[in-house]
This record gives sequence, structure tokens and C-alpha cells, in this order.
Amino acid sequence: MSRPRIASLVPSATETLFALGLGPCLVARTGFCVHPADAVKGVPKVGGTKDVNLDKLRRLAPTHVVVNVDENRRETAEALRSFVPEVIVTHPRAPEDNLALFEQLRAAFSTEPGVNERAAALAADLRAALGRCRAADRPGEDVLYLIWREPWMTVARDTYISRLLAEAGWRTWPDARGGEHGAGRYPALRGDEPWLAGIGRVLLSSEPYRFGPAHLAEAQALCPQARVQRVDGELLGWWGSRGAAGLDYLLALSDASRCGRTAP
Repeated sequence: MSRPRIASLVPSATETLFALGLGPCLVARTGFCVHPADAVKGVPKVGGTKDVNLDKLRRLAPTHVVVNVDENRRETAEALRSFVPEVIVTHPRAPEDNLALFEQLRAAFSTEPGVNERAAALAADLRAALGRCRAADRPGEDVLYLIWREPWMTVARDTYISRLLAEAGWRTWPDARGGEHGAGRYPALRGDEPWLAGIGRVLLSSEPYRFGPAHLAEAQALCPQARVQRVDGELLGWWGSRGAAGLDYLLALSDASRCGRTAP
């Protein structure tokens, strides 16, 4: 049986495929698929997550393409089905959803050496990290997680990021659900919402907008009573093989907060 030829159009999925030992099978990625940094250099780029170069991808003749409901356009997935034998659609929306993701990818590539064992190891790491996060009760806190400015944008409560933060008792605002897909999952703010005054913590993500020290005062003005800090958006927002590390990072953030220390 010939080896699969895999294209990944999702940064988190690309990293996870490498973690499963499938790097040699990768024939295409997006320009945003930057991890693992050294390994992805040899994989051809086919545009971005929202603007995939379908002609170039077709020439690379993938047998499998991994897409994501949040990251990629529906029309892209539909176009892929005209020339790709298997389109694998992913949509983790909570940390525990990574368990289903590992099984989904394991089942698709179970004939490749080591995939079954690596998937089991990733699942065990994720379960252990969830256990560590849930081991102690933590006081709830109202949090604003910002991913963009001009306009300010945040996350709905049914996104992966919000549900991960909930593992530490951090409730993201606004109290909104964005649904299965679409812009509603990442609401824009006017900046004068009454609930902003009650926010206890503002988290400035390192991606997709790269917040820096110069933005701390702007965010503080948005929520005058809040503690404002920059956080690693990849650890808190990337699912898959990074899920366990993200939970441990969240745990460290929460512990640092309770002890009055600076976040790691």
C-alpha cells in the first residue's frame, strides 16, 4: 500500500500530524503552519488558511487534506472534494475534543508505523493535563480575551479558547455563543459595553494580532478595574498536540494570579 500524501490547511493540525510521526507524508501546508519550525520548512506552501491556492494543491496530488471549520472556508472544502479522495474535517471546540481528534487522525492513518502508539500517548498526556487543571477548585473570574484591535475582538463562549479558560474558572465575556461557524464566534466590541467595567482580567493574545507592551494602556482604558497581561495565544488557542501544554500553561497562569506573581 502506498503512503498517504497529506496536505494540512490548519496550523494546529499540521503540528499534530508531525507529532503523530506523519511528517514524511506531508506534501502541502499553509504559510501559517509554522510548527514544528524546523520540520515544516521542507513542506511546500499553498497559500493561507482562507486563500488556498487550489491549482498548486492539485498539482501536489494529495490523497488526504485536513481542514477545519473555523480556519478554512466552506467553499474551499467543497472544491477540494472534486479532486481529493479524502477531506478530513476537524472542529475541536473544547480541550476534551482533542481526544476525538486524535482518534480521528489515528483512524485515518492507522497503517502508518507508530501512529497508533503516538495517538495513544497524546491522548494520555491530554487526560493527565485535564486532571491537573481540574484537581483544585479556583475562584471564578470574569475575563476579556482580546484577539484583535481596531476593532477590539474577542471570543464567544463556545470557542476552544473560552472553554479552555473555563478550566481555570475564567469566564470569558461577552456571554455569547457564536454557533458552529462564522463571525459570531469572534465578536467585535464597541468599547462602551456596560459589562466591561466588571471585568477582572484582560488577556492580550500574541495571535492573530500581536499585542505588545504599547497596547497595555489601551486595554487598561477599556477595562479600568482589570489586571491586563499579555499571554501566549498559540498555547491557549492551538488545539491538537499542543492541547496538554496549553492546559498546563493555563494552570501556571492561574496559579501565578492567585499568588500575585507575574504570569509566565
